[in-house]
Amino acid sequence: MSALTYTVLTDPTSLEASVDGRTPSTGTVYLMVTNTGEEVAWLKIEVRVPVGDRAGHLTREISTIKLKGEYTDTLGTQTDFRIEPDIQPVNIQQQGTNVFEVTPQSGRIAAFEPGDYMLLTLENVTVAPTAGVAVLIVREILKTDTGWETKYAAVPLVKATAKEIPAPRDFRPDKAILDTGEDLTLSWDGSPDFTYEIVFPGGRSPVSGGAWSPPTPQRATTYILVATDPITQKQHFLTTTVQVRRPVLESLTATVGIDTPWVQGTAHKGRVTFTDTGAEIFDNTGGQGTVTADKALLNGVNTGWVQGRSADDGKITFPKDGIDVRQGSGAWGNVHADKADVNGVNTKWVQGRHSDDGWISFPKEGLNVYRAGTHDWGTVFAKHGRMASGKTRPGQGWRAYAPDSICIDVDTSAGEFTGNPVYLTSIGGAGGMQYDLVGTSAVYDITANKFSVYLKWRDDRELTPAMAQQFGWYINWIGYDTP
Repeated sequence: MSALTYTVLTDPTSLEASVDGRTPSTGTVYLMVTNTGEEVAWLKIEVRVPVGDRAGHLTREISTIKLKGEYTDTLGTQTDFRIEPDIQPVNIQQQGTNVFEVTPQSGRIAAFEPGDYMLLTLENVTVAPTAGVAVLIVREILKTDTGWETKYAAVPLVKATAKEIPAPRDFRPDKAILDTGEDLTLSWDGSPDFTYEIVFPGGRSPVSGGAWSPPTPQRATTYILVATDPITQKQHFLTTTVQVRRPVLESLTATVGIDTPWVQGTAHKGRVTFTDTGAEIFDNTGGQGTVTADKALLNGVNTGWVQGRSADDGKITFPKDGIDVRQGSGAWGNVHADKADVNGVNTKWVQGRHSDDGWISFPKEGLNVYRAGTHDWGTVFAKHGRMASGKTRPGQGWRAYAPDSICIDVDTSAGEFTGNPVYLTSIGGAGGMQYDLVGTSAVYDITANKFSVYLKWRDDRELTPAMAQQFGWYINWIGYDTP
């Protein structure tokens, strides 16, 4: 039985066993030594610490422990008003691989008075990895009336099973709403034993330290923090979303509609404003603007006149009885066309484009055909030919030709051509956008049974078969067989 009494306290109150792969569990062990009996003359107290990886071991590495010892004389110094305890350090140092030796400050035998106490502190104890009870063995070297005596004490200490790593929490941005180009920092609270990754649209990044600054978001962005336990591989997910006041969008698809009073360009400040009766176009000064387009598909146009882009271009005006075609000077102009599809034409005569071309006049009894701009009778030439027409299935048959173009093979075998057909084509589609394409009337790889059409956007941006399918594009064709 020991002459002194030994009590163990720890910080934290419950020491957790370490887990390989995590940050080691550390703590402080306090060994309180008290005297509840008679005065004890002590020379040395040795504390043996069990070192190893098993349940009965306190630590696997004793060299990291910081030692401190203090002896408190509770009666201390007496003054007129009170008794002040007297605190003195004691010598404490490591002996061998697992023993701490405590000796009085004087290095000689000292009296351990009843009611006094000594506190031995073992800081930065790296707890061994297996839960269980570790026992500190204390050996006392004492001086008694009969000579030197050695006494022992066993002091137990509990190592609890390590708890699961607490889940991370409070994943947050430093700003909930950003101006375009403003920096952003994301923060969270969580154990460094997790491995962390943040997932965001278009990428993912490993992170650490509880904070990370992503690339500046251009639009509303949701970030997902993924924390993975390296031992169990269990994952935790936290999300946060950041709004951008003026988002920059690469494209926008609205399936129902967009409600906005106006739309304005970025580099060029033209604006479209929506009124009760339709839309108004303004330039960057706020004045009336200009609509520039390759093609306009309208149900009607109400206008006093239409003219080419230059001041001396031809002009069409709209009197109540029809239309007038004028030159830029105001004189009567000419109508030029490759083909006219009308319900009727009232004219005195028709002639080819040149003065020596043949011409036709229309007397009451029929028509006259003349040659070479004279009144000499001309000749009517004609020959039988096979014609056929058709169209491809909307959105079907398109394939990629290059990153910015697509093509389609058009089957014309239904026309039963036998010679060298001449093909005329156009492109249709319920989804629209045909007006912005080039190549719609060009045909390639012509045979009696098929031909090919190649398309691309006018501005050379990417064009894919999926877009052709989305817009429901198809090829209309007419074939005329020639020998």
